[in-house]
Amino acid sequence: MQRRDKTNYYLDIATVVLERGTCLRRNYGAIIVKNDEIISTGYTGAPRGRKNCIDLGYCRRNAMNIPRGQRYELCRSVHAEENAIISASRRDMMGATLYLAGKDMETGEYVAGASSCAMCKRAIINAGIEKVIIRNTNDKYTVVDVNTWIENDDSIGETLGY
Repeated sequence: MQRRDKTNYYLDIATVVLERGTCLRRNYGAIIVKNDEIISTGYTGAPRGRKNCIDLGYCRRNAMNIPRGQRYELCRSVHAEENAIISASRRDMMGATLYLAGKDMETGEYVAGASSCAMCKRAIINAGIEKVIIRNTNDKYTVVDVNTWIENDDSIGETLGY
């Protein structure tokens, strides 16, 4: 029997975590690991005390035909990365790795080309997380050095002439 490599082991755990998600569109699971120890986990779901999309029976963004990657402020859910960060101390996250797995709820397939949204990127940067590893398939993944998000600041955009 061949032993599972450590990166896919952690991504497997993130995949199990995403099964707790409550989004009708896409569910993600995130785990934060430092020094080979799981610091926290998070999955996609409405803030505590609010109804989830699965409870309401609809997704507002789907109903409005909003494309993937746009208008996240209309989403009821707190993202998996944010929930994992909320559940950990910054001291424990400094230099850590966040593992992220996402599934499309309609197809059951891993989300192709998944990446953290702009808001989650900001939270990940401020948490001090160094690396994000995103599941592409059951065995393949993408490794992102968080410093590239700092260096290639996508929040600046083009100047507005002020």
